[in-house]
Order: sequence, then C-alpha cells, then structure tokens
Amino acid sequence: MAMFRSLVASAQQRQPAGGPAGGDSGLEAQYSCPICLEVYHRPVAIGSCGHTFCGECLQPCLQVPSPLCPLCRLPFDPKKVDKAAHVEKQLSSYKAPCRGCNKKVTLAKMRVHVSSCMKVQEQMANCPKFVPVVPTSQPIPSAVPNRSTFTCPYCGARNLDQQELLKHCVDNHRSDPNRVVCPICSAMPWGDPSYKSANFLQHLLHRHKFSYDTFVDYSIDEEAAFQAALALSLSEN
Repeated sequence: MAMFRSLVASAQQRQPAGGPAGGDSGLEAQYSCPICLEVYHRPVAIGSCGHTFCGECLQPCLQVPSPLCPLCRLPFDPKKVDKAAHVEKQLSSYKAPCRGCNKKVTLAKMRVHVSSCMKVQEQMANCPKFVPVVPTSQPIPSAVPNRSTFTCPYCGARNLDQQELLKHCVDNHRSDPNRVVCPICSAMPWGDPSYKSANFLQHLLHRHKFSYDTFVDYSIDEEAAFQAALALSLSEN
C-alpha cells in the first residue's frame, strides 16, 4: 500500500521533458485541483505525499488537530505545506482550449476566462456551485432522541448501553416487582413511552439481546453463553 501511494504521488508530479502528457486536450484536467476540480488557484503541495491542491481548498484540512491528505488519506504536518512554485510556473507557461468556446487560454487565466465564457456558463447552468467544506454553524437539533445510551428505569443510573443496562438490572433490580417503561423501546420511533413491561428483565433478554451495530462482531458462542448465564441467574431468584 505504501508503494502504491508513493507511485500515485510521483505520477501526479511527473512531467515529460517535452511538455505535459496528453497534449492540449488533457491539460486542464492534469492541472485541476482534486477537491474543486477546477484549474489550480494559488496551488500548495503537501510535503509528505507531494499531492497538490488549491490553497483555499486545503484550508479546512489545516483546521483540524491531525490533518489527513484529502487524496491519499496519509497524515501530514500542516507546517510542511508549501507554495507549489513549480506548478504555478507551469500554469503560466501552458495553454489549453476552453471547454466551451475552444479558445486557447493560459492555464493561469483559465478560471477567469471560464467565468465569462457564455458557452461554459450555459453548460454549467444546472450545476451546483462548489463551496469548500467548512465547519458547520448550524445548531445540532435538540429533539433527536439518544438511541446509544439509556437510563435505568428503576434507579435512574445513566449512560448505560444495552448490554450494560441488562447487566445493571440483573445485578441490582432482579427482585424489583415494579412495572417500568423500557427506555430502549421508548427511544425508538415506534416505541410507546407509556407502556410498562410486566417483566422488564425478560423483555430485555428477548427483545434487546444485542444492538444492530454490534451484531456482526458478536459470535453465536458468546451469545449462547451469555443467555445461559442470565437464565441461570434469573432462575436462582
């Protein structure tokens, strides 16, 4: 995998002595940012992997504690992101045909030309405008129920997942005769927050043996052993 990533990085930077590979027709794609898919604007290169992006497009990645390259996902040091001077020089040297009017334009001026080319604008009329990803300012909805951790309906113990809730109730409430509302069911869209189980422990055992996200990691042998131990514990009561 490391060798593959190295080859990808070197291929991105490789340039034949006689000029860009693919001729004029592939120039715009060859010098396009992998994030915005437009010709590079103020390009910068990540030191560790060599991948190049628009300076503005890479900014959101530099705002997190442990940034990863958007292309190869390798971690990198944000202090080792430098201006890609060699790419800027090539942008000023090479010309490519506009994808709308077919006029040859210097790559460094391609963005400005495309923004005013009527044929390109007609092609892009129904395309959404690209906006670099930034941390959201939208509030987190407060009405979304928590379906990961639950509160014990007997004593109010909090932050218990399904298995912890079952173990807690077996250890502390297996002799409690009170009818209680199942906190797992009541958190679901189809749950009835007013329905009280006559035997809450048996309800947990048969209705909530495991959560969906742990199903694939929970072996049949482990499940059988757990159920046998729980049945024995309940029978001793």
